[in-house]
Amino acid sequence: MADLPIAAVIRIAKKNGAERVGHDGAIALVKGAEEYIANLTREANRLAMHAGRKTIKEEDVLLAIKM
Repeated sequence: MADLPIAAVIRIAKKNGAERVGHDGAIALVKGAEEYIANLTREANRLAMHAGRKTIKEEDVLLAIKM
């Protein structure tokens, strides 16, 4: 089961130009978004640990996005 709410993902898709989003499309968007967030978190965590911290800060996330 997904952690992100499907309705929220559909709202985001519609705000970004999707006229309609099918259920299977919404599920695929949720899976993709969760995978992106997981990868981003792993990279941001690696950067925080490299800086000697256990806490991920905004700077870690922004740098991870650039990488």
